[in-house]
Amino acid sequence: MSDTARLRKTPLNEVHRTSGAKMVDFGGWDMPVQYSGILDEHKTVRTAVGVFDVSHMGELEVRGPQALDLVQHVSTNNAAKLQPGQAQYSGLLYEHGGFVDDILVHKVADDSYFICVNASNQDKDFEHIAAQNRFDCTVENAGPKYAQIAIQGPKALATLQKLTQTDLASIRYYWFKDAAVSGDSARIARTGYTGEDGFEIYVAPELAAARWGEILEAGCEFGIKPAGLGARNTLRLEAKMALYGHEIDASITPLEADLAWIVKFEKGDFLGREALEKQKANGLKRKLVGFEMRGRGIARDGYEVRLDGAPAGWVTSGGPAPTLNKNIGLCYLPALSAQPGVAIEIMIRNQPVEAVTVPTPFYKRAK
Repeated sequence: MSDTARLRKTPLNEVHRTSGAKMVDFGGWDMPVQYSGILDEHKTVRTAVGVFDVSHMGELEVRGPQALDLVQHVSTNNAAKLQPGQAQYSGLLYEHGGFVDDILVHKVADDSYFICVNASNQDKDFEHIAAQNRFDCTVENAGPKYAQIAIQGPKALATLQKLTQTDLASIRYYWFKDAAVSGDSARIARTGYTGEDGFEIYVAPELAAARWGEILEAGCEFGIKPAGLGARNTLRLEAKMALYGHEIDASITPLEADLAWIVKFEKGDFLGREALEKQKANGLKRKLVGFEMRGRGIARDGYEVRLDGAPAGWVTSGGPAPTLNKNIGLCYLPALSAQPGVAIEIMIRNQPVEAVTVPTPFYKRAK
């Protein structure tokens, strides 16, 4: 069996291949890394509109009288504050405070929650939540029921509006509506992973190819382009959005990852709370911080970071920031040094190259 045959495929796989996308193995999925080129796709999303296949992402559904109790127990943010049609970014933690995953929790109704999880983690996340389910509710690994398409950029609303009668402008950031897109039911969420305005729509897998084509046609006047995982990565890095396996993993807590804002201690008990309280009381040893390269070179994931010539941390994500015309990155440093304006060195091919820590996000769109 060929390597490609072993990979999981989204409902849009054939569309990508016939469109000439460059495909790669991404966490066991056969995914497009680029179409017209990472820089071109990145710029298109920042200035107009791009469309991404994110159907590899997983979906879990928690339903029943005590659905909220289970969601509150396994996640760090306060889901009790959500209204129906509202979503929040949150963390799934182990008992020791490290990440199982970062997730998006959507409140469909008082007894129904829809959770979007990372592609390579969906089975693990499902098992983790199901193992914690001592409540009157059910957990379903619902990934196979959905294809997910992201329409991102300043012209995303104008593009998608052509395909739905729902007033998209009335959907606020991190809210969603169940409504028809091209006559078929869909979940339309004003969310994204690019730092731009936009929407992520969830549709039945058999409708994905038709919706993809219609979105490209609707965005034609705005110069829409299909975009791959390469541009998705450069866009999210500029916006300082965490990537599982890079900024966060089982060995890293939300407090270290500069994600204390998604941890709501005041909501009561949740998995990992005790470990986080202990870490908070004892003081953080390390923290995530952004940096810009001053010397020539690109910092890549895993490169060693030095402070005053001594090893002090590592790069979690790095690369060119096309919007800023700089080479940027994120790294872990001792907590006291994890603030803007600290001179550091990145080891690139065994040579120390100058860099400096900077405020994040690197890029923020004008409201």
